[in-house]
Amino acid sequence: MPSQLKGKVDFNPVKDIPSLEGKVIFITGGSAGIGAETARQLAAHNPSQIYISGRNASAANTLIKEIQTEHPSVPITFVQIDMLSLASVKSGLAESFTSTRLDILVNCAGVMCTTAALSKDGYENQFAVNHLAHAQLTSVLLPTLLRTAALPDADVRVITLSSLGYGLHPSEGICFDELNAGSTMTRFIFGRWMRYGQSKLGNVLFAFELARRHPSITSVGVHPGVVQTGMNSGQPWLNRKFVEFTNWLQGIQFLEPEQGAWSGVWCAAAAKKEELRNGGFYVPVGYDGTEEMIRRGRDAELAAKLWDWTEGVLEKFR
Repeated sequence: MPSQLKGKVDFNPVKDIPSLEGKVIFITGGSAGIGAETARQLAAHNPSQIYISGRNASAANTLIKEIQTEHPSVPITFVQIDMLSLASVKSGLAESFTSTRLDILVNCAGVMCTTAALSKDGYENQFAVNHLAHAQLTSVLLPTLLRTAALPDADVRVITLSSLGYGLHPSEGICFDELNAGSTMTRFIFGRWMRYGQSKLGNVLFAFELARRHPSITSVGVHPGVVQTGMNSGQPWLNRKFVEFTNWLQGIQFLEPEQGAWSGVWCAAAAKKEELRNGGFYVPVGYDGTEEMIRRGRDAELAAKLWDWTEGVLEKFR
C-alpha cells in the first residue's frame, strides 16, 4: 500500500486553491475534526454556499461563527443528521438542503474501532456510519449533483474519505451476511479493526463504482493521513497504542487536523479536473495511489456487489 505523505507535501491551501466563487459545497462531519478544517480551508476561497452536517448543533454553530468572523460573505448552513439513522439522513437533507446546485460533496464523517453493535436500522455500526449513511446522503443529493454536472463548464466532485486501514478488511473483503447480524464479526481477535477495515474498503469501492456509473461526476477515494483527532485520541489505551505502534513501524507520524484536511481539499478544489483519476485513490497530498492498492481495493466485481447490496438497503428508506 502507498505510504503517508508521499505526494505534494508542500501543498498550501491558502495559495493553491483557486477561487470557488459560485460553487456550493457539502461536508459531512463538518462540525469537528477533519470536516471542520475542510470547511475552514474551503471557506477562505469565497464559495457561494457551504453546508456542514453533524449531530452536534452547538459545535456546528460555534464553528460557523468562527468561520464567518473571518469570511462574513460565505453563507454556511448546518444540516443536523444522525449518521446511525438512514431516515435521519433523508429528513435532515429534506429540511435543510435547499440549493439547486451542488459542486463539491466531501463525505468526511466517520467512526473508528467501535464496539460490536448495530445501528438504529440494524446494521453493523461502523459500516452504517462510514458507508451506508454516506451512500444514502449521496443518493439523495445525486439528482442535484447530476444536474449541476450538466451545466456548462461544470466540475462536480465527490470526495469520499477512506483510510489505508481499508487493508484490515476480512479475507472476503466485506462480510455481507454479518452486516445485520448481532455477532458483527466478534469471532475475530481483531474484530473491531476488521469491522473498521471493511467499512473503509466500502468507502473505496463506493467511490470507484460511483465514478463508473456516473462518469460526469469526478469521484475519488482519499486517505487523509493518520490524523490527531478525537477519533484517535478518544480510543481506549490499547487501541491508541496499537495505532501508535503500527505507524511507528512504518515511520509514519501523526498529522494535525489542519494537515489531515489537505488530501481531501486538494482533490476537492486545488487539483485541476484533468489531474484526477476518476475512481482513483489519493494519499497525502495529491499522490495517486490507485495502482498500489491491494487487490480488494480494486475489485470491480466486489464494488458492483456492494453497490447493489447497498441499493437494496436504501430502497427501504426512500
